[in-house]
Amino acid sequence: MYAQEALTHDKTVAATGLKAAVRILEKWNASGEQGEAILRVSHSTYAKAKNGSMHEIKLDRDQLTRISYILNIHAALRIVFDNPDNLYGFMKMANGNPFFAGRSPLEIMGSGDFAAIYETFKRIDALRGSQW
Repeated sequence: MYAQEALTHDKTVAATGLKAAVRILEKWNASGEQGEAILRVSHSTYAKAKNGSMHEIKLDRDQLTRISYILNIHAALRIVFDNPDNLYGFMKMANGNPFFAGRSPLEIMGSGDFAAIYETFKRIDALRGSQW
């Protein structure tokens, strides 16, 4: 693959991942502001991903990692829950885990802080039996 083709492919893959992450955030009932902070993207980029009009985008490593965490949290929740209300509602539910201290996972992640996203991922991934 030529360098230009590889770059175009990467931009297409990035756009696909971003659109998938935005769809998941929408199903979790994240606000636009929360989604933008979690993914660290602009309002216009988030809106384009939300309406599906984005076909290519260049994202940095941090943004791609954030997308990966959203996709992996969703995958873990799909293993833990087969009821759609729990699968999509869990992220908005108050959580008694000491890390969450009564707040919802989405509330914690909504700050946009990378460590908060990572720590939320670790705790949700542990629900499916992963070892940290």
